[in-house]
Amino acid sequence: MPADCLPIDLPDWAVAYENNATLFDDTWAHMRFTIELARLNVEHGSGGPFAAALFSLDEGRLIAIGLNSVVRLNSSVMHAEMMAIMRAQRQIGSYTLRPANLALFASCEPCAMCLGSLLWSGVRQLVCAASADAARRAGFDEGPVYAESYLHLESAGIEIRRGLLAAEAESVIQRYVDTGGVIYNG
Repeated sequence: MPADCLPIDLPDWAVAYENNATLFDDTWAHMRFTIELARLNVEHGSGGPFAAALFSLDEGRLIAIGLNSVVRLNSSVMHAEMMAIMRAQRQIGSYTLRPANLALFASCEPCAMCLGSLLWSGVRQLVCAASADAARRAGFDEGPVYAESYLHLESAGIEIRRGLLAAEAESVIQRYVDTGGVIYNG
């Protein structure tokens, strides 16, 4: 199957948000945008309470977005971070994002699978909002993620920032739980 046939399409409502001409002023704006995507994913019923976005560290330009689409696409690997990375790689036309100098913003600290993918993706920076504990409290199994997991990424040259606008992102997770969202791996 050709690479352009991979099921990494966004829900219809989200397509307009992935506009490569969009520039963001600062880290806070990047994260507010990412959390808003997670909120909209819940409100539209198109996936779990998680979103990710890749931004150019050089320009602040949005490169790609990802939304949790596990249930929508019937695939356990369609986490927001995985989708954002795959969409950016498809757009750039490369298996590595390293030359693009990108930061991944995640509305929640990544699970074990997504943390592992960061190591090989070429992303230079990871910025997280909600804690993995917030996802666990909601019933999601984040897998074997340890302090050493983050230290390994840092030793590989990936800058890590955690807890940016955590309360706002945790409220999206709670909204998902309150509305009866599917806990697909709990």
